[in-house]
Amino acid sequence: MITVAVTVSNPTGLHARPAASLVALAKSFTSAITIKYGEKSANAKSILAVLTLGASQGASLTISTDGVDETAAAEQILEAFSNNLGDS
Repeated sequence: MITVAVTVSNPTGLHARPAASLVALAKSFTSAITIKYGEKSANAKSILAVLTLGASQGASLTISTDGVDETAAAEQILEAFSNNLGDS
């Protein structure tokens, strides 16, 4: 299992478009991917679960990947967050 910390930099937070990008990316891996925000936890492969986190700009998230491609998943998710999840 790999655990990484990221900060939501998007001015509108983890809203529909960046959440959809994150879910699409997560679904491309076989590993289980979990996002934790405060006391809330979500399956990164579920758009509803990700949106329910309510992560706004500046939110600190902990992302855990667990499985055969966990390293690649963690690296690509970190890269996606550094690129604002494709949302400008």
